[in-house]
Amino acid sequence: MSAAKWRRAMNSSATATDLSRASRGTPVLHAATTQPTGASAQAPAETWSRSRTALRAIGWRHAVVLAFVLAYPFFATPFFTFQIGAQALALGLVGLSLTFLGGYGGMVSLAQMTVAGFAAYMLAIFGSSSNAAISLGWPWWLALVVAVGLATLVAAGIGWLSVRTEGIYTIMITLAVGVAFFYLAQQNYTVFNGFQGFSKVSPPVLFGVDFRSPMAFYFVVLACSLAGYFGVKHLIRAPFGIALQGIRDNPRRMQALGFNVTAHRVAAYAVAGFLAAVGGVLMVWYNNRISPGTLGIGAMINILIIAVLGGMKHPIGAFVGAIVFVLLQNFAIDLVDRERFNLVIGGVFLAIVLFSPDGLLGLWQALRNRVGKSVSPTRGAGRIHR
Repeated sequence: MSAAKWRRAMNSSATATDLSRASRGTPVLHAATTQPTGASAQAPAETWSRSRTALRAIGWRHAVVLAFVLAYPFFATPFFTFQIGAQALALGLVGLSLTFLGGYGGMVSLAQMTVAGFAAYMLAIFGSSSNAAISLGWPWWLALVVAVGLATLVAAGIGWLSVRTEGIYTIMITLAVGVAFFYLAQQNYTVFNGFQGFSKVSPPVLFGVDFRSPMAFYFVVLACSLAGYFGVKHLIRAPFGIALQGIRDNPRRMQALGFNVTAHRVAAYAVAGFLAAVGGVLMVWYNNRISPGTLGIGAMINILIIAVLGGMKHPIGAFVGAIVFVLLQNFAIDLVDRERFNLVIGGVFLAIVLFSPDGLLGLWQALRNRVGKSVSPTRGAGRIHR
């Protein structure tokens, strides 16, 4: 529901209530004046009821998926745990940032992998790497905070440049920013070490746990992915998310209602940049290195493919698309040559766009609707026959 519809529904219900009270001669009072003095005692009960409502919103499918991803590394091989599971979750987190921007903000940005790569570079520069002449050697936690913070600011700056455009012009501006940073990282040897980049950028050892091991790293990526997924799910239902969807549907009307369209869009870029920055840190820990090839044009397009494959209108779609992309990336070479991998990805992408603009989740929803329609008449006929 857009913010305009939500406001109209709320205003109409409130107006109808006030008119009915006025027709009965009852004075119209604000909720704050009619609230009983014992409202503070009812606060725990209201909190508990809201918690129960939130728990009901988590269906059995969520519980099954959560149980599966938690148990996955205990029955999967280290290859599938690290190469498939951890990589798909990290790429899905970067894809989630594009899903949030495109699906709920109406802004398709090709610079999300650029933000992720910038965070990875900052982690290597401020932290430790193989190039001790450039890396500052800060503690990993401090380098992590600085890298994510700077990447979020860069994402907000990209948003400030691109929010004044729409459609293809937004895509071109973000693509230009990504290409500019790619060539800057490739040609600058003083800060970014040129085309060689940085290697030996490893995850830390914390409390005796080596997060370089496949299982430990998988759970780190899983925790970040779950936090990003549920954070986006909460944000799109919050007032900011509802206003952002209203701006996506009709920015002029939202501007007339008093919303600052530019500020909301820039804030959306900052939120998406934070998600992409965390995903970039996880990717540099996964690859153990960062170079300009990690954030080239191909990598930027891959994030768009991941978001579209899963479905831009669903937060979980980014992770579904990432799983399909990683599986094709690892096993398509058994069917075709490695050089023709992009042809396979392009064919799958075209098929999804043509037959299901809402991605794989759109196909699943259409199948569920078709099965439901075929089952419901049978059930109804059975009841009539009896």
